[in-house]
Amino acid sequence: MKRLLSIELLKIWKNKASRVLTLTYFILLTFIALIASIKFDLGIFKLHLAEMGIFNFPFIWHFNTYIAAILKLFLAIVIVSMMANEYSYGTLKQNLIDGMSKKEFILSKFLTIVLFAAASTVFVFLISLILGFSFSSYTEISIVFSDLEYILAYFIKLIGFFSFCLFLGILVKRSAFALGFLLVWNIIEGIAKGILTFKIFPDSNNASYITQFFPLESMSNLIVEPLSRLSIIKSIGNQIGMDNSKDYSVHFFTILIVLCWTFIFTFLSYRLLKNRDL
Repeated sequence: MKRLLSIELLKIWKNKASRVLTLTYFILLTFIALIASIKFDLGIFKLHLAEMGIFNFPFIWHFNTYIAAILKLFLAIVIVSMMANEYSYGTLKQNLIDGMSKKEFILSKFLTIVLFAAASTVFVFLISLILGFSFSSYTEISIVFSDLEYILAYFIKLIGFFSFCLFLGILVKRSAFALGFLLVWNIIEGIAKGILTFKIFPDSNNASYITQFFPLESMSNLIVEPLSRLSIIKSIGNQIGMDNSKDYSVHFFTILIVLCWTFIFTFLSYRLLKNRDL
């Protein structure tokens, strides 16, 4: 496994675009800290985001993983490109000629996905600890390390999403078309969700039950938006009569759905590559 992983990392590092995108992604993650410096001063309306409690433990685990997940597209481009480059540069054929099996080839890609997801998760974990101890009003150990399920959910979400990107990279062969297909699929899921919610099941929860099995929707459900959890947002909502009964928890069933899609995308990637005439 170490040999397979080293081969993939060498390919990525030698590709300037992939190298720049990877470094840009981790640099952007550090910019989460800049949120603490954002202030709004509009006469009587003054708002300092850090003082709203977004960096309080344990809320910070939810907030930072949600924000960091938005940036995953940078690594998705790297994942798609590393597969597209195999075709354009002929390295796929060369690897197979050198004795690497197609199963080992897919395994090397999946190991790279896991490494990227793990590196990103550890990075977000460390940033959250630093920001939390810098700004949080609660630093008791029992509070600091509660709600860590969001870190696990973030890790699972990245693996699932990158596995989908790997499958698209093998299916389409060209990174631009693969990313375009990803956008189209996201739109298709959105349209299907709208039809189910407002046309077919307008008066029940059946639409939510069905759409939770959609690949991108299931990944999105792992970490729902956190801002409406803040006390100031809840207070505003109560004043205008909004009922906030959203479930913010990370559910095992949702994790299981994403893991199933991860297996499906990885398996389909292997079957597609195995049956394809290279």
